[in-house]
Amino acid sequence: MGMTYFKRYRMEFDLRDWRGDDARLPEGYELLPYLPGLLREHAIAKFNSFKEELDANVFPCLSRRDGCLRLMREITSRGDFVPDATWLIRALETNPKTGAVQPYAVGTIQGLSTEGWGSIQNVGIDPAHRGRGLGSILLSKAATGFRAVGLERMHLEVTTENTGAVRLYERLGFKRSSVVYKAAEVAGANA
Repeated sequence: MGMTYFKRYRMEFDLRDWRGDDARLPEGYELLPYLPGLLREHAIAKFNSFKEELDANVFPCLSRRDGCLRLMREITSRGDFVPDATWLIRALETNPKTGAVQPYAVGTIQGLSTEGWGSIQNVGIDPAHRGRGLGSILLSKAATGFRAVGLERMHLEVTTENTGAVRLYERLGFKRSSVVYKAAEVAGANA
């Protein structure tokens, strides 16, 4: 194991002109506001979204189910947690044998209110469900939630090598405001 540094962009969005987004959830999905009983599902969506991604190196807790659950508990227990900016997306699959609909968590976003800013903690979409606009929908719902509690700006951080996420955020109107570095212990990195 050795220490390495990951370059990340801080990206900001001005909510004062936010009018909401009319993006529709694709058929076969449901969108759920934050409820404490959904904590484990948020953790599962987070784990499946990040376990094989670069951010699992940046934030090792994202590579473990228990780490994702612990992270969700930490986020939701904070005094600055914003439930209105925290959402879950489930895919709805029909069991071919029973015909019963089985929902499973495939997307998650969490928000905090930090120093007058809406702070996105994680936007995660299971790789099998990417490319359907689910990340845009989660960001839109978080923005609406931040506005509902009186916040006028929101920000997030993204690893610069995560070009797909950077493109999504820029397409939605986020602007790069600064570069930050995150130190992490990574197997194979020079000590």
